[in-house]
Amino acid sequence: MSSLNLDDFTDLIERPDGGVRRDAEARRERLAVPPGSLGRLDDLGEWLAAAQAAVPVRPIERPRVVLFAGDHKIAELGVSARAAGSAVELVREVLEGGRPVSVLARRLGVPVRVVDMALDCDPASLPEGVVRHRVRRGSGRIDVEDALSPEEAEAAFRAGTAVADEEADSGTDLVVLGDLSVGGTTAAGVLVAALCGTDASVVTGRGGLAIDDLAWMRKCAAIRDALRRARPVLGDQLQLLATVGGADLTAMTGFLLQAAVRKLPVVLDGVVASACALVGQRVAFRAPDWWLAAHDSGEPAQAKALDRMALEPLLAHGVTVGEGTGGLLALPLVQAAAALAAELPERPERAEDAEDAEDAERQPEAGPGTEPEQEAAQER
Repeated sequence: MSSLNLDDFTDLIERPDGGVRRDAEARRERLAVPPGSLGRLDDLGEWLAAAQAAVPVRPIERPRVVLFAGDHKIAELGVSARAAGSAVELVREVLEGGRPVSVLARRLGVPVRVVDMALDCDPASLPEGVVRHRVRRGSGRIDVEDALSPEEAEAAFRAGTAVADEEADSGTDLVVLGDLSVGGTTAAGVLVAALCGTDASVVTGRGGLAIDDLAWMRKCAAIRDALRRARPVLGDQLQLLATVGGADLTAMTGFLLQAAVRKLPVVLDGVVASACALVGQRVAFRAPDWWLAAHDSGEPAQAKALDRMALEPLLAHGVTVGEGTGGLLALPLVQAAAALAAELPERPERAEDAEDAEDAERQPEAGPGTEPEQEAAQER
């Protein structure tokens, strides 16, 4: 019997400090720039202060991109513009610095960590640090079989929590969470449709590398068939991930929940991260308070998931490439919010305000009979 009980996360996860947030709001009222003039940057600064339990907020100095990688055998049905089993090519390009996330990470000075959970390749072909958490070679074809065995699902979930602990222990102060997968958006669509009670067509998107109409119809059919297998296990989130998720999505869910336990803020990149976050919300309702939605990728499943969690994307640039790119684009906005909240000066106290305060302190309290005496004086 498994010793993993996801219900424990409900007790372990606390909300960001509400008292600190009120202190941050009060400080914002005293800043030289009028309240509301910085738009969502005000909200971001206050959210960060509550997450850090610090006023003024500390700058974001040690962010990191964490990408969970895996292949999904559902891609064999032609639901992706990429060939089934080719996610390793994306991983190699990221490691060699040739992907958009690599370029942005270099420019912003942010390290990128890739975690292989189920790539369909020889593990010896990748660095040991990338493959050490792998649980299997490719997740199962979710329209006809489970993505993972119960043992593999537990191992993947625990790997995700271990990665979150490693990041928190190393001093990472914010994580951009993304995926490197082929077939991952199909699994994500199944999870969102199952948890939101919608049909397959409502959540089926075109993917990062856009598919044509025929591929979209194949993808919709695959989500429909997998959805039939998902509905009977909706009450057990780990079993749901084992049935229709996959090793990378299961690990991402574990990562998100443990990051919330460790009070480590996370920026969600795209539809896969958002689907995992939705599963995490089902496990622990306070967990989404520790997450930000980076951008609107245009994937209908992502929009559905974010709406269910009441998370509003920071950006809407039409970026569909995935792999943490949208999350990195949002990072400077979060850093700017922290800098403004911490470094803007408070407005000087006006002289008349100070005099009024002094007068209020000197004013004697009205004693018994004071009002009648004033009335008598007025009559005379």
